[in-house]
Parts: sequence; structure tokens; C-alpha cells
Amino acid sequence: MSSRIGWFSLGGVLATGLLAGLYLLPPIRDRLEWRFDAAGGIVRGWLHPGDTLPTPIGHGPRLTLTPAPTRTPRPTPILTSTPTLTPTPLPEAVALPAPEWERQDWNNCGPATLALGLRFFGWTGDQFDISDLLKPDRGDKNVNVEELVYYVRTRAGWLSAEYRVGGDIDLLRRLIAAGFPVIIEKGYTIAEGGGGWAGHYLLLTGYDDAAQAFIAQDTNVGPDQRVAYTVLDDGWRAFNRVYILIYPPDDQPTIEALLGSDADPDVNREHALEAARAEIEANSEDAYAWFNLGTNLLYFDRYEEAAEAFDQALSIGLPWRFTRYQFGPYIAYFNTARYQDVVDLADATLYRTSKAEESLLWRGWARFRMGDTYGAIEDFRSALTINPNYLDAQYALDYVGGQ
Repeated sequence: MSSRIGWFSLGGVLATGLLAGLYLLPPIRDRLEWRFDAAGGIVRGWLHPGDTLPTPIGHGPRLTLTPAPTRTPRPTPILTSTPTLTPTPLPEAVALPAPEWERQDWNNCGPATLALGLRFFGWTGDQFDISDLLKPDRGDKNVNVEELVYYVRTRAGWLSAEYRVGGDIDLLRRLIAAGFPVIIEKGYTIAEGGGGWAGHYLLLTGYDDAAQAFIAQDTNVGPDQRVAYTVLDDGWRAFNRVYILIYPPDDQPTIEALLGSDADPDVNREHALEAARAEIEANSEDAYAWFNLGTNLLYFDRYEEAAEAFDQALSIGLPWRFTRYQFGPYIAYFNTARYQDVVDLADATLYRTSKAEESLLWRGWARFRMGDTYGAIEDFRSALTINPNYLDAQYALDYVGGQ
């Protein structure tokens, strides 16, 4: 009997070793890794169900939006030598040449979409050239807009890149009609398996007014996808209607003319702030509008007001993936000494998205301010394990004496 048990145990060990060895083979790991990760998320969702992020403990009574102060407009000098220009009507449909399409790797829509945008201007790389720098761990589920712009500026420096917020459908049409594809980030509902809300990048290369739709290069679904104007805007507003422009430096004057006053980042944020206020006035239960208000207030270092706006958004209800992509509440709560709220929000995010280096960074800073230096060092090191190129985490680790 003992001999049989011994042989059975040995067989189990050998089988486990064989399966582990097979899993390490890239073709097998690439097919199974995301399935294991998704299964783990589903199980965690069963254990602690909930589709929204927690309401912060520091949240006070629900607010009524305070009207924005009335500003006296600054006089604009009229230059008699400048002719009055009549806007040229846009074509009813435009289709720019679509760059060679590639399907995104797991959690790789940001690098893959950026690769398409760069390819439009003759770049010859692929999504992995980008992700190797920005998200070397495939389990990292987010690359933010600032990182994508950073890649263009440092690794494709013969092109320029800018991002702005508060865009609208007409602006997208003007940019495309002028020959510039646009990258946007938007929310959508994952159809498969009740996956819920998530964020996704698209490259817009055309539009059709008759169909009221954009032509989008979608690295998950396929090339030349039709996305209705209304559908795009509804998902886009969850990300403050952010957009990325890539263009040759010689086209800088053209880009500035297309953007108008939004070419100035500060003015752009003022416009986005006013747009968020208008949406809240139209619907005070719009969580995305409150979040956008907080994001735009944060740009101006108005931390107390931003924290209150984020409180409103979270009390109304935000999808549990939201702080996988956007980190404003961490910054606002940290700068108003609401450290426990930072920890609680990061805990909720990391429970379902363990490889979220930004959540680890801000939880680490909050722990440090709460006197838990060991916990802070652990978080900063974990963030660097996910992304060794994460300079903010390296700075934080050096600051607290973790090395």
C-alpha cells in the first residue's frame, strides 16, 4: 500500500512539473495566461461581489454644485491687417488611409493603438516595441495617455505628440478632415461573460455624416469599424473626452489653428472644467461629469474642490475598473491628508487588478504618511516589479530609503 501511495505521489509531482514546464513555453503561456487571470478576477468577484468602487469614508454630505464665478472677458485687440476668415465647410465624409492593422496582445490596446497611429506616419515598429518600455509585464492592464505621449516624444522624436481633453465630435471631424487621425480613450461594456465596464483606445481615421459614424481602427475587434457619433461620445466622456494627436513638427501651426484656444493647455482645461460643470447642472447624478470636474480641478492644484468632486462621483457610483485607468482621487485625497481613503480605494482596485502600479504607488505614499514605512517600501517595490521603468516608483523608493 505504501509503495502504491509513493508511486502515486511521484506521478503527481512529475505531472505537475510537466504541466508547469509546458506552461512556460511562450505559445502555451500566451494562450492560457489571460484566461487564468480572467478566471481569478471572476472568482474574486464571486467572493466579494460589487460592480462599483467604495464610497470614501471622508466623504461628507452630497454637494450642490456651486456656480462658477462670472468672469469679465479680457478685451481682444482687433488687428485691422488680419482678414476675417469664413470657416470652410467640412466634407460630408472623409476616409484617411488606414495603417496596417494588428491585433492587440492581452491588455495591450494602448501600445497597439499607438503603433497604428505611428504607422500612419511611416513608423515601422509594432505594439511590442512600445509595450516593452511602457508595460513590460503583460498582466499590467493599463497604459495611460501621458505614457503614450512620452513614448512618441522619446522614441519617435521625429514626430510631435500632444494630448488635450474636453474634445467634441466636431473637433474630431475637423482634425480628420485636415488629414490627422486621432487616438481617443473611451469606456465600453465587455460583451463576453458579463465582463462589465472597461476602458479602450481607438484610432479614428474617418467619418461619415450621412451614417453619423466614425471609422475606427479597433485593435481588439478589427480594422475599419463603424462607431456611431452618439455611442463614441457616451463612452468618451468617461475619460474627460481625452484625445491624442501625432503629427510632423512642421504641421504645428496647422494643429494650433485647428485647436484654436485649446492649443493652450491651461485654456483647454478651463474649457473642460466649464463643460463638466454644464453636464452636472444638466444632471447632478452624472458620476462621470463629477469625476471629470475633479480631474480638471486637479490640473489647477485645487485639491479640496477636486476631492469633493471625486467624492460625489464615487458616492453616485463608478465602475470597479475605473481607478485602473484614472488616478485623480488618489492625488486629491493624498494632498488633503485623507490617507485612509487613498488606502481603501487602492485596496479595492488592487483586489480585482493586482498589477496596477499606480494604485501601488499611491497606496505606498499614503502608508508612508501614516507611519507604515515598511508597507510603503513593499508597495513601491511591487510597483517596480510590475514595471521596472516606472520612474515615479523608483523616486518614491529612494525617498523613503528603501534601497
